Amino acid sequence: MPSPMALNPPSRSPSIFKKKKSLSQLSSMATAASYLSAVHQADTRARSHDNSSVSSTPALSLSSSVTASSEDTILNEDDENNCLAYPFTPPTSEQVFTTVHTEFGHCANEAYRCISKHDYSKPVQEHNIEEPPYYILLTTYISYLILLCFGHMRDFFGKRFTKSYFTHLMPHDGYAPLNSDFDSFYTRRLKRRMDDCFSQPVTGVAGRTIVILDRYSTDNNHTQIFTGGKTRALNISSYNYLGFAQARGGCADAVEESIRRYGVSTCGTRLESGSSELHTSAEALVARFVGMEDALISSMGFATNSTFIPALVGKGSLVISDELNHASIRVGVRHSDAQVRMFKHNDMSSLESLLREVISQGQPKTHRPWKKILVIVEGLYSMEGTLVNLPRIVELKQKYKFFLFVDEAHSIGALGPHGRGVTDYFNIPPRSIDVLMGTFTKSFGAAGGYIAGPKILIDALRLHGHSGLYAEAMTPPVLTQVVSSMASIMGVVPSSQSTKSTLTLSPASSIVTLKDGAEELPGMAPSSMLPTWMNLHPALADGSEARMRIRRLAFNSRYLHQGLKRLGFITYGHPFSPIVPLLIFNPGKMSMFSRMMRSRSTPIVVVVVAYPATPLVTSRVRFCVSASHTKEDIDMVLRACDEVGGILDLKHGVGERWGIDEVCKRAVELVHSV
Repeated sequence: MPSPMALNPPSRSPSIFKKKKSLSQLSSMATAASYLSAVHQADTRARSHDNSSVSSTPALSLSSSVTASSEDTILNEDDENNCLAYPFTPPTSEQVFTTVHTEFGHCANEAYRCISKHDYSKPVQEHNIEEPPYYILLTTYISYLILLCFGHMRDFFGKRFTKSYFTHLMPHDGYAPLNSDFDSFYTRRLKRRMDDCFSQPVTGVAGRTIVILDRYSTDNNHTQIFTGGKTRALNISSYNYLGFAQARGGCADAVEESIRRYGVSTCGTRLESGSSELHTSAEALVARFVGMEDALISSMGFATNSTFIPALVGKGSLVISDELNHASIRVGVRHSDAQVRMFKHNDMSSLESLLREVISQGQPKTHRPWKKILVIVEGLYSMEGTLVNLPRIVELKQKYKFFLFVDEAHSIGALGPHGRGVTDYFNIPPRSIDVLMGTFTKSFGAAGGYIAGPKILIDALRLHGHSGLYAEAMTPPVLTQVVSSMASIMGVVPSSQSTKSTLTLSPASSIVTLKDGAEELPGMAPSSMLPTWMNLHPALADGSEARMRIRRLAFNSRYLHQGLKRLGFITYGHPFSPIVPLLIFNPGKMSMFSRMMRSRSTPIVVVVVAYPATPLVTSRVRFCVSASHTKEDIDMVLRACDEVGGILDLKHGVGERWGIDEVCKRAVELVHSV
């Protein structure tokens, strides 16, 4: 299958990479007719449902809804799930969409927008755990007990009567087993029973929808057999908060051009031959975006924490960590030789009590003062969906004089009226925090991570962090995706408005400084910070499209969160969090929920999470909301959850309950009443 990315060289020499024909180049009128027919059908459906919120008139031209043709676009006549491939409400003659509906859903209704910011007239929401009825906890423990008992019985008899199946767990031919039966017990006896719910192979773009490869197992999930079929499903499982993971559009065009200019890799580490002008530009842009003096980037998000935290603290230092911090933070702290203490999740009373204890007692045995105290928290917690109480932590920082490290892997780009993360959401100056860390995976459609802070600190991390010395530098295509998506969120100052602003870019420090007399627009990126060859689409350059994405994400997050609560489910997390955990508890129900959602007439792909990523009895499904979803998509998810949750007995929440039709009808009221 030819790649959708155009990699043709400037010369006319043959190339294996062929650019797909644009819609205007299609010779066959059958595809055009099929699209117009679909628009007419959607228009008929909309009128029959008396949808008066958006006027429904047929599009004047094909370009009003799509820009390219491929097997992933809405022009696929064989797509059975028309509600996924075609917009339910057709575009009007005034509406022009530049995205493919399967990648980024068409939604022109301005009522389905919301601004993500903290209301200081209300207290910061605390992490409240809603407990299920006792019979749910009892049956969950009994389920695990049955699994454990039968699993150990099968191991006991299997090692004696069917030794061929347990060779890899027993000493043989003088070799010790690579994996012990105790370490692999959970994987063999519990996880394997629901392996079809994990590691689902997919193809195409992980956008609003995703294409999954059909498979089945004949040996209890020991192996999976692919049928050769494919199924398009609604994607509520990917980290694509702002919907920038697209195969078409301004960012994809910039990535395509970067491959022509720089290739696919710099083939070296940052401290050797792996640094390019793109790295320097990207680091300067990141520092400006998060409001810090300097920044460095790493090619892997997990490694950003695990390799740079040991360069921040060492022997004689103390790390105070939230008990639910990510594994990458835990790994980094373990490698640092620093002492570590934990406080209850997002509990500021627990944190202050611990601070008083460790400051007054000092180091163990000697009671000498700590060399430094570093408090590490996450802006948005990936399994709970909870938001850090940053205002209170900043108050404690000013009182107890510790250093603060905030991991914004999930909050950067997704929170705040400008998408600048948790500091933007709470309107707190970024430089009141010592170290800001984040990743490019979730909101920017790329990969890797960054650390931002004072220049003197970042310069030290470049030398002492293991990623700078040993890890491959971030590749040019990924860098370009980061720069283009981040610049579109910031907005780019036109060159005509920045002629008085002269910027100097230092490769050594990646700091952009304005000379005397310079003028700039606050918060926006000067055009001189971008590569000269990068020409963003006007809607991206002025930031209007990114603002729309940020507000759509805020609406979708609040709507799904509040909708599930009104339907009676137990959910965790902050209303503005794009991560919405729905508690399932029982391990058997977890696998059934995933299978029932995937087997619906319109399949929905979800992520189910269990021990050891969560406590044993709090198995959950984790919805990942995106700006690419439309209001109709969230309706579909809510209706599916209402039906499946009723069958599996998952509705144990307290509070006022609404019917599913009332939830869908009063969505805007529900969002703004939180």
